[in-house]
Amino acid sequence: MSKLLAWVDDRFPATKVWEEHLAKYYAPKNFNFWYYFGGLAVLVLVIQILTGIFLTIHYKPDSELAFASVEYIMRDVPWGWLMRYLHSTGGSAFFIIVYLHMFRAMLYGSHRNPRELIWLIGCIIYVALMAEAFMGYLLPWGNMSYWGAQVIISLFSAIPGIGEGLALWIRGDFVVSDATLNRFFAFHVVLIPLILIGLVFVHIVALHKVGSNNPDGIEIKKVKDKNGIPVDGIPFHPYYTVKDIMGAVFFLMVFFLILFSIVIFFMPEFFGIFLEKDNFTPANPLQTPEDIVPLWYFTPYYSILRANTVSFFWIDAKVWGVIFMGLAIVMFFLLPWLDRSPAKSIRYRGVQYKVWLTLFVISFVLLGYLGVKNPDHVDLFLFKNVIWAQIMTIIYFLFFLLMPFYSKADKTKPVPERVSFK
Repeated sequence: MSKLLAWVDDRFPATKVWEEHLAKYYAPKNFNFWYYFGGLAVLVLVIQILTGIFLTIHYKPDSELAFASVEYIMRDVPWGWLMRYLHSTGGSAFFIIVYLHMFRAMLYGSHRNPRELIWLIGCIIYVALMAEAFMGYLLPWGNMSYWGAQVIISLFSAIPGIGEGLALWIRGDFVVSDATLNRFFAFHVVLIPLILIGLVFVHIVALHKVGSNNPDGIEIKKVKDKNGIPVDGIPFHPYYTVKDIMGAVFFLMVFFLILFSIVIFFMPEFFGIFLEKDNFTPANPLQTPEDIVPLWYFTPYYSILRANTVSFFWIDAKVWGVIFMGLAIVMFFLLPWLDRSPAKSIRYRGVQYKVWLTLFVISFVLLGYLGVKNPDHVDLFLFKNVIWAQIMTIIYFLFFLLMPFYSKADKTKPVPERVSFK
């Protein structure tokens, strides 16, 4: 085995990669529960790719055959229903994990110096993931898929100057048609997964270059022993590989047992959140669903889009909605430079950041809830849903826009030299 390993090392840096990224990569010893979600995101990505390959074998990217091929997978392919529900449920699980992973970064300051590039790459992964989910949403060719794609693509036409041409290029036709289905299939199955895999690889390499953050927000590389090893660090392998495996096993138990028994076996549509009732009927260009809403992980931005109801500066309300929806995502990219607190971790930040972060989470969750509701109905206390969406949109943006002021003015606790560990 040693001779075989030496032969491989002469031709490929297997031992070097193993040591740099696992055996001799020193991570802080005080990781907690929140640090499971990065590894779990990779695990769910693998599940999505494997189940997607299975579905691709039987799927027909043709507007006349797509819906029937999904029905064939569900009814006639052995375990096809399982693969399909694994894939659809896995998409929701993917976004839940990614949102928790991003929230952890905001808790402990993982977007701060020297990890700005890691955060930016992660934001690009988030955008690519949304594109992957949107293009996969059309593939079942159900009625909600069809009209949802029609509405979302039409938003691009609101961009001044290039909008109409851009929407036409995305569709490949003047309406959502067979051309749209084929290109979305190609992007969903080939292009964006390759981009996601490459981005995840670059994300991990960048992380291992500067080192992992920790719940105290302290750089463990500042305090080293005589051998140059961080005194508050431990090798990623075997300590965190074992911990991540335990987390993966627990996640799979939840994913396969609880989600299987509750969601997949009894309620795969999960009250219309995971699969809408209109998607169980074929796409019909002549029959518009009663309420056209995106899947739940897009609804916060959909609420921001619909919250803009006034035209001003000679710009239509729809255009303002698209602008603010785009800015809502752009704000995440600016976070490393908006946050000016002397402390990274929420453990040592003052009350102002904690209050604003809480308000941001509440606004994001409520925007997601309002995104599936009729904007003219009253579902929360006294105001129409559109009024609540406007209030939550203002809170959402104030969290970012006021951050340079409240993060700098906030009273922080003294940050210790070394990490706390029990």
